[in-house]
Amino acid sequence: MDPRDTAPDSWELEEDAEAPAAAAGLPTAFAALNVNAKPFVPNVNAPVFVPSFLQASAVEMPASDAPVENGSTEADMPTEEETWEQKEEPGGDEGGGGQEDLGSGGTCAEEGGAAGKEDEEMMEEEEEEMPLPKVAPAPPDAPKKEHVNVVFIGHVDAGKSTIGGQIMYLTGMVDKRTLEKYEREAKEKNRETWYLSWALDTNQEERDKGKTVEVGRAYFETEKKHFTILDAPGHKSFVPNMIGGASQADLAVLVISARKGEFETGFEKGGQTREHAMLAKTAGVKHLIVLINKMDDPTVNWSLERYEECKEKLVPFLKKVGFNPKKDIHFMPCSGLTGANLKDPVPECPWYTGLPFIAHLDSLPNFTRSSDGPVRLPIVDKYKDMGTVILGKLESGSISKAQQLVMMPNRHTVEVLSLLSDDVETDDASPGENLKLRLKGIEEEEILPGFILCSPDNLCHSGRTFDAQIVIIEHKSIICPGYNAVLHIHTCIEEVQITALICLVDKKTGEKSKTRPRFVKQDQVCIARLRAAGVICLETFKDFPQMGRFTLRDEGKTIAIGKVLKLVPEKD
Repeated sequence: MDPRDTAPDSWELEEDAEAPAAAAGLPTAFAALNVNAKPFVPNVNAPVFVPSFLQASAVEMPASDAPVENGSTEADMPTEEETWEQKEEPGGDEGGGGQEDLGSGGTCAEEGGAAGKEDEEMMEEEEEEMPLPKVAPAPPDAPKKEHVNVVFIGHVDAGKSTIGGQIMYLTGMVDKRTLEKYEREAKEKNRETWYLSWALDTNQEERDKGKTVEVGRAYFETEKKHFTILDAPGHKSFVPNMIGGASQADLAVLVISARKGEFETGFEKGGQTREHAMLAKTAGVKHLIVLINKMDDPTVNWSLERYEECKEKLVPFLKKVGFNPKKDIHFMPCSGLTGANLKDPVPECPWYTGLPFIAHLDSLPNFTRSSDGPVRLPIVDKYKDMGTVILGKLESGSISKAQQLVMMPNRHTVEVLSLLSDDVETDDASPGENLKLRLKGIEEEEILPGFILCSPDNLCHSGRTFDAQIVIIEHKSIICPGYNAVLHIHTCIEEVQITALICLVDKKTGEKSKTRPRFVKQDQVCIARLRAAGVICLETFKDFPQMGRFTLRDEGKTIAIGKVLKLVPEKD
């Protein structure tokens, strides 16, 4: 609703409220009279003088013809504003005060008394300031904030969803009432510490068990950036979902529980802390923030020793995965349940001098993305809603409304009907944004997660056979040609078979062996030929890193990570 429609009511309230106050302040006002005030200069272009008994009715008038103004065209708007100014100036004391209160919200206290003494010029200035609040909610003209996708990863019950919910509350994305409702419902289930995570764990199963299953999405804004939270599941049965979430992220937040015993279980051989950090690295996350959560727990109580102990154990491991501890990793203590050190620094924690979490996210350097490249949008999910709707993160290129694109690998030509970036409708999108696209020319059944939208003049490669360099991370026995595993590449999940081992690669020197290995075992690096069960979309790692790195999983464990070196054309 236009602020101008609601103005008149509040002015009358304003006048009633100020009358007694003004009477009480008369003696002081007289004392403060400015004797050396400038002489009054009449304004020749001033509107006709309206006596005060008519003024009340004059102020009401716009309210009666408000509907017309609302329905009127843009062109009529300025004239409307001029009439306001004319109503304004004769208003004198209270009018000026009320106006100021609307304009800049709450500076009216001193202004009310001073408004009478103000010269004509000051009044003019006020008029110019007034329209500002109306401009604020219009985002299109503002420079677009950089979109950053943050994935929360870590062992089950480390507090990922709770931190996500807390951040949304602190940045005002979830209002207090909704949280109070969650808190009541959580209390009824004897789960009162879980209420924050319910902001992200929306479906019933996740709430009953307190475990995230699907990747929750939400977003929040800081001054400089627009963040999408991807809340990945920590449970080992849902790692495939977590890979899908991590493949859309630019930045990972590894959440670690500092509570005695919880950190250790998350970090041992079967724990998810190791696996998630590794998967995030293969999914192409360059920067990692390690949040050491639950610092407010009685067993920890913000102790520096425990924080350092967690840090010492993590650094060598993260180094091994491929993060550079000096550049890519940032540690910080926090508490998701109380919200300590997420937005404001903590008094209990004098030894941590860095920025709180949200401020740190805001201060990160910008990511480089090519908006002029070919369009590539791996599809994460799809559903029917007045047409076919797909979700995904735009990896490169830019998409606009009514653009013609091609869905690979089955080469359907589609048209973009509408674009939603984080549930806000836009006309065009740049790389890094999470989009919902409504498409024309394709049925929902014909799309699978892992398909890719491309620009018609530059299609992505698709095929079944490719050569890749793989690192075997953990596998008990040896791996020979004929071995089957599940391949996770960008958002696509497909069964593959290792058809041939080409050579071993020396980890230290990078030299390739002359002879073909008969098998590979844990911690070895090899180049192998893989063949997928169906046609998949992929690119070589050199051309397009986001679509050229993959993980191989088997029996619920991540066995290997790798990158695509070359695509092998099919023999007819």
